[in-house]
Amino acid sequence: MPTVLLVEDDHALAELIAHYLNEQGYRVEHYSRGDTALAAIARAQPQLAVLDVMLPGLDGLALCRQVRQAHPALPILILTARGETLDQIIGLECGADDYVAKPCDPRLLLARVRSLLRRAAALQSPPDARLLCVGRLEIDSKARQALWQGEPVELTTAEFTVLDVLARRAGEVLSRDVLVQELRGRAFNGLDRSVDVIISKLRKKFADQASEPRKIKTVWGRGYLLVPGEWEL
Repeated sequence: MPTVLLVEDDHALAELIAHYLNEQGYRVEHYSRGDTALAAIARAQPQLAVLDVMLPGLDGLALCRQVRQAHPALPILILTARGETLDQIIGLECGADDYVAKPCDPRLLLARVRSLLRRAAALQSPPDARLLCVGRLEIDSKARQALWQGEPVELTTAEFTVLDVLARRAGEVLSRDVLVQELRGRAFNGLDRSVDVIISKLRKKFADQASEPRKIKTVWGRGYLLVPGEWEL
């Protein structure tokens, strides 16, 4: 039975999450303060940590940084207030693997938990360098083919290259310089907008709203981020 360590000071929400995950075959250890969680993780050795952002004692983002430093391989899911995009981005930059906005649907939370645990298990298995799955996105780098929800997606060579790089470094903000280097084999000159255009086309092909993209986010001043959990649904 996988252990999930939940750090949430809203006891009603914590009880709801714990009850639902228990029913789905997970053991949940609940803590309500951020300053007690790090020692609890060291003791309980959970397979996944779920951290609220707003916590007494130590806020969830600071806790996330400490957990990531102490336990580099532990999957971390953060709970953020609905619409708080900045918290979501900062959480990912602090080392979180994914996020769910509150009030959260337990079914969505379960999907994210399962996804993170699958990814963690895959990292411990012998890798197949040419195959990659991010949620319901499948990429075959040898065939240069992408499947979305089991159906092939028609992509240009440039679109496939950018998607492949973002997916293989999912959860990491990639600068335009990195993407242009992969795409063109040269450094970004500050004027080349080809990556921006390709990102726009990828969003259209994967039904990612241009006004509020969720699958491929723009991190202003830094680059682009493929958010793993958004490819589950």
